[in-house]
Amino acid sequence: MERKLEAVAEAVRPLDAALGVAAQARLDDLTKPKGSLGRLEDFARRIYMIQEGPDAVKADPARIYTIAGDHGVTAEGVSLFPQEVTRQMVANFLNGGAGINVLARTVGAELYVVDAGSCGGEYEAHPNLIQAKVAPGTASLAEGPAMTREQCLEALLLGVRLADEAHVAGIRTLGTGDMGISNTTPSTALYCAYLGFDPEEITGPGTGLDREGVRNKINVIRRGLEANRKIVESGDPLAVLAALGGFEIAALAGLILGGARNRQVVCVDGFISTAAYCAARAICPLVSEYCFVSHASAEPGHEAVTAKLEQEPLLHLGFRLGEGTGAACALFLLRSACDIFNEMATFSEAGVDSGA
Repeated sequence: MERKLEAVAEAVRPLDAALGVAAQARLDDLTKPKGSLGRLEDFARRIYMIQEGPDAVKADPARIYTIAGDHGVTAEGVSLFPQEVTRQMVANFLNGGAGINVLARTVGAELYVVDAGSCGGEYEAHPNLIQAKVAPGTASLAEGPAMTREQCLEALLLGVRLADEAHVAGIRTLGTGDMGISNTTPSTALYCAYLGFDPEEITGPGTGLDREGVRNKINVIRRGLEANRKIVESGDPLAVLAALGGFEIAALAGLILGGARNRQVVCVDGFISTAAYCAARAICPLVSEYCFVSHASAEPGHEAVTAKLEQEPLLHLGFRLGEGTGAACALFLLRSACDIFNEMATFSEAGVDSGA
């Protein structure tokens, strides 16, 4: 399995700077002052490079994967919600009643729900459910590694498979989403391990913990970093992900890696999905060229994390839900960027003086 993952990472290619020059030339020739559409122009240029022009750049079709997993660290009181809520929310997704269902419908994106590691047995079959449980929840990161290396690899390769299935179906944009009670705790631990943060700097309330609850969460993360100190100090990104992550986080990291390998646009959701991006980036730094961080999470610490990752979020809406909701909303911006690139007239086409 490890060699399969290495092959995926090795197949990710850097974007061609010459394509960026060609895309910028077209953007500068559109009927507007140069640069006047700001970041939309940046998005269009990068999508052109990802999709390797010269055909029209497209954000559609788009598919969001909301991936579920449970965490042994829940036993440490790091969430206001019981672990059973993960499974209940998966059922809600399949019934079409969650925030991500509404927003995916609103933007016309496909939505698939994936069980990578929730507690309990199989779910009732559903056409939009992918049952690929690695194990029914992780061990507690506070006591030692949350996953074995083999389990982590299985979850990563699940994500790669999801990207590949989407690619075969003609999907151009992937959206990441998560569901897992307590998963802000492993996400925060991963940020500390990969980026050098202290838990005090970036630990937030998650589902709504009070000050005492956040203090307990900080202490749990410290215990986890200490219990896995040798692994963290090793600098092995896969070992760090296995020690501190979760099945849904690893599967999302694999989705990002596979999407980059396939030259798909990847729209990363909020706090948990950015931790998956951080893991994928540690495994293969080139994935950063293919990813857009969809929004600035209201979870404390996300701003510092995205700054260190040198990723400026597309939207600032105060979201902290997860599920892929930010990725769904950001799809509007990516579509707008593509439409500007494809449909605006050039100065010569419109008979407008460029002022040059």
